[in-house]
Amino acid sequence: MNIIDYAESQMADFKNVEFNQVDSLILSKFIYINFNKIVPMLEEPQTSVRIADLLKAEYITHMLQKVGDQKNNYRLLLALGMSPRFRNIQMCFFSESTSVTEQKQFAAVTYLLDDKTAYIAYRGTDSTIVGWKEDLNMTFISPIPAQLEGVAYLNTVAQQLPHELMTGGHSKGGNIAVYSALDCHPSIQDRIVGIYSHDGPGFKDEIFASEKYTRIKSKINKTLPQSSLVGMLLQNQEDYLVVESTEFWLMQHNPFSWVVNQNDFHYVQGITKGAEHINTTINQWLTSLDDEKRELFITTLYNVIESIGIVKLSDFSEAWYKKVAIAMETAKDIDAETKHFILETIKSLLALYVKNFRFPFKVNENIASAANIKKIISTREEESEVE
Repeated sequence: MNIIDYAESQMADFKNVEFNQVDSLILSKFIYINFNKIVPMLEEPQTSVRIADLLKAEYITHMLQKVGDQKNNYRLLLALGMSPRFRNIQMCFFSESTSVTEQKQFAAVTYLLDDKTAYIAYRGTDSTIVGWKEDLNMTFISPIPAQLEGVAYLNTVAQQLPHELMTGGHSKGGNIAVYSALDCHPSIQDRIVGIYSHDGPGFKDEIFASEKYTRIKSKINKTLPQSSLVGMLLQNQEDYLVVESTEFWLMQHNPFSWVVNQNDFHYVQGITKGAEHINTTINQWLTSLDDEKRELFITTLYNVIESIGIVKLSDFSEAWYKKVAIAMETAKDIDAETKHFILETIKSLLALYVKNFRFPFKVNENIASAANIKKIISTREEESEVE
């Protein structure tokens, strides 16, 4: 059973079955739908719309516009609109903004579960390149623009509501939910009864060391799929539960693949050894670079992608071979010092990968050695310079 099956089969309201992790993931996933001009905006007078009232023919096409996996999102929309558990939830204070200049992608909505409790959901990374760039910016910028907007959103909404509060999100949305809760006004923070991060990235060390984080740590509920990559990015001092997924590796980030058992997820012992290995490698690599070098690496990569006209991930599928050729040509124009640093960084990453790997079978040590990988890349670098 997945979150759609749960929504279709759950007949009990929140008075009879209390709010749980599955409910949180569903509301965190629902924010990916396009609610612009459908749900009252943050700037509008306080009004709201029932989830059940979203099921209008004239709304459906608009709400699914530019939304990935339209089939499952449509099924989720129908399930929530008809469900005795979800259909009477009121939605309000929708906010959305994307800025290439600020490298920011943000969206949030507030769900009024009843007269006493509100759940504030933050959207995770969408399909835009600027959205993914902002995720990577977390490795050298703190706070990122979306985190700051998340705090402002929470402060603004909380001032207009008397409710107890919960914050939550999937992917980057989970990270913003945690950050907003730790940095909001203290009087608002006292009203927060739960914080949910579903496969959301961690933080830089200074966040975990802060008094602000200590104050909210006990309220955080973090869940990860078995092969989590996004949720294990950066340092993780949050306790977490691992959820079984029906998908493979990176595809497990998709909430529709998470396995539900009655009123909760189906939990497993821990993340897979392969995921643990990759996450250890990436986080060791990030630790080895200072903020300036992380920024150089990520900005250079982003500039190459931007130079070939890539705006959203789906653009890669359109004549991708031509775009790759243009990207290779663009990369040649990078100054020698930056190019050298990029290649040295890739060497270090590959060397860490081999060092951390626990080979399940006997391999040729000459082939698997970090030194040999460095030699191969160095040879290719020399060939490139000759060309």
